[in-house]
Amino acid sequence: MNYSLHTPEEISQILAIRLKELRLLKRLKRSTLAERSGVTQASLKRFEQTGKVSMENFLKLVMALGRLDEMETLLRPARARSIQELELQEKKTPRRGSI
Repeated sequence: MNYSLHTPEEISQILAIRLKELRLLKRLKRSTLAERSGVTQASLKRFEQTGKVSMENFLKLVMALGRLDEMETLLRPARARSIQELELQEKKTPRRGSI
């Protein structure tokens, strides 16, 4: 999916739908997932219906569903495809206090 074609609100809703589908696939009630994650049922219901949730609660839900390792790939620098790109990346990496 190309997220660049969606608004942040649409992406949040897509993630909410995916989380709900995963919950149902695992045959978990909202109450069960809420208890396992430490997120209130109200927050879980709001997220599934609107896509609105705090980052902390989102991560708790993802962890309770056993998918937290997927967060590892988020916001990583793009891999260099050539030595020239690697050299450019090394030059562009800002050092503390250099901005």
